Amino acid sequence: MRRGFTLIELLVVIAIIAVIAAILFPVFTKAKGAAKSTACVSNLRQCGMAMLIYMGDNDDLFPYAIDDSDRLHPEQWSAFPQFQDAIPNIPTMQVTLAPYVKSKEIFHCPADTGSLVLDDHFPLSYVGTPSDFATFGSSYLYRTEICVSAKTQTMLQEPSAVNLYFDAAGHWHGSGGEASPSDDLSTFANRLGADRYNTVFADMHAKSLSEGQLQQAWNTPL
Repeated sequence: MRRGFTLIELLVVIAIIAVIAAILFPVFTKAKGAAKSTACVSNLRQCGMAMLIYMGDNDDLFPYAIDDSDRLHPEQWSAFPQFQDAIPNIPTMQVTLAPYVKSKEIFHCPADTGSLVLDDHFPLSYVGTPSDFATFGSSYLYRTEICVSAKTQTMLQEPSAVNLYFDAAGHWHGSGGEASPSDDLSTFANRLGADRYNTVFADMHAKSLSEGQLQQAWNTPL
């Protein structure tokens, strides 16, 4: 005669399954996050290739464009009043590159869950809901001073070290959590320490950077 499982045996099996799930779930989550980061880096490389084609049509000049943070907060450019006044009439990067890309999805980081502030200009608001891509049409920001100064690749001292186009928020690929305007500076700094930013450089190579590495790129003179 066949014997069924006892209640204790069933509970033991359930407990074992729960333990295995607890072990595997973080692994799957990490793998999923890595896949999104890889797709994001690929998108940025494609954006870089589109910029190169644009530059070929425009005397090797980097795109005459802004990002949506410039449009939202033109006061960032108060030291350059002529450029600040022109911002309402300058297209965003995704509009400038539209003729050179096959799909707008290359401006979409798969990990983009939106933002509340600008990481590099805390606590200026930059509210993207449910994602920056959905709100602004791009998940990425531009090192706009390259546009302001009308630079070509050959003018840059070290193009392989200059950040060009990068994630608008570091928490998408990091573990620090989303920054909020209500954070104090200490809390905000701690969040940044765990953030990651996928970045395409001025020589068009792309990689994932820590917040410190991104700051080092920002500090690289043009």
